[in-house]
Amino acid sequence: MSGNVRQKIGYGIGAMGKDVVYAFVSGFILYYYNTVLGISGTFTGVMMMAARVFDAFNDPLMGVVVEKTNTRMGKFRPWILTGTVTNALILYGMFAMPRSVQGTAMLVYASAAYVLWGVTYTLMDIPFWSMIPAITKAGRERESLSVIGRTCAAVGYAVPTVLTMLLVVRIGSDEREGFALFAAAVAVVFIVTELVCMFLIREKQPVRTETPSVRDMFSALVHNDQAMVVVVGIIVFNASLYLTTQLAVYFFKYDMGNSDLFSLFGTVGGIGQILSMASLPILRKRWTGKAILSGSLCVTISGYVMLFAFSALGITAVPLLAAVAFIIYIGFGLATVLTTIFLADTVDYGELKTGRRSESVIFSMQTFVVKLASAVSVLIAGVGIDVIGLDTSAEVQTAQTLMGLRVLMMAVPIAGLVFSICYFRSRYKLTDEENARIAQALKERRSETEATK
Repeated sequence: MSGNVRQKIGYGIGAMGKDVVYAFVSGFILYYYNTVLGISGTFTGVMMMAARVFDAFNDPLMGVVVEKTNTRMGKFRPWILTGTVTNALILYGMFAMPRSVQGTAMLVYASAAYVLWGVTYTLMDIPFWSMIPAITKAGRERESLSVIGRTCAAVGYAVPTVLTMLLVVRIGSDEREGFALFAAAVAVVFIVTELVCMFLIREKQPVRTETPSVRDMFSALVHNDQAMVVVVGIIVFNASLYLTTQLAVYFFKYDMGNSDLFSLFGTVGGIGQILSMASLPILRKRWTGKAILSGSLCVTISGYVMLFAFSALGITAVPLLAAVAFIIYIGFGLATVLTTIFLADTVDYGELKTGRRSESVIFSMQTFVVKLASAVSVLIAGVGIDVIGLDTSAEVQTAQTLMGLRVLMMAVPIAGLVFSICYFRSRYKLTDEENARIAQALKERRSETEATK
């Protein structure tokens, strides 16, 4: 097996394992805290938003730490190992809260567990994605690894989306025990997949250069205007989709009247997401990245409109719901891998503009904004379900509550996606031609540097 093939397999397996964890937490933590433990949606939303504000400082600092790391294991793998093991342990503890913990102690436990989960996930997530521009060349090689990483991540993301609600009510004496057992299984999968990834990936030995200061690194990030454009776009785009994920359990349980449909929605949606990601190399032969991004988000918007219409009309036909899920996640999959490629390209842009490459600092923003987007969606969802009067102890909700649920789950995301389309089209300027020019300029600069040594 060639080194390139080993690298792709290892990276894909690692991406799959880490997104199993992320999908489980981001998709079900609100439901677990609110419905299973009885913590109010408003408290959960505000607490998670506060945790992500903390990450505003934690994530870029982690990027700096990775940039300054130089060990026999390499620059990225030591942190992937440390973050994976600690995050897996905290993940289990978060979903296995002792029943003796009640009242204020429960709120403290839940808050501390979630903050620690976010911190330890950062330890491995930033170096994981930072490896893309560090171990690939700009262009098709980078796009290929990005597509593999994001496609495998989509497979991992689909696993808990499909299985969680089906299994937690069946593998334990109640949902609470079911969540604890499922979390233990997810933690084991996480550790095994990342160990395989670390074994197969071989980091390139970095060129020895003067170590930049923390101030230099943050300056390089702030002055990378294209990285900032991608960051803002990712926040709005992901928050829109995550809001749907947060509320889908409630939507299918109370509006559609069958919580098992959530698993069907996730299964078909996951298939659409994976197929769309795999199709990107074909689409790129005809269209630019920006054009594909705009088209993919328009496809997702059309799916939302259809789902809103079906729910308002009381249409619960499985084939129609499956078709809508496929349409929504096609756009989601393409947009997800494209934004990763865009962010990787801003590393080269930043190096040409500021003289600092700083892969880990740039990609620390991806970790931060994805978690921030998740927190924004949880805040809106948590406060929203209290505002619309959703009663988790009741089997039937009022018509006003159900309409409010539809607006939160579909209308609000549509507004966010429309903003993302307009924002990217007007602000992002790293076209294929511009990226090629930047790559050539960097090649010439490096050659000149080598010649003067």
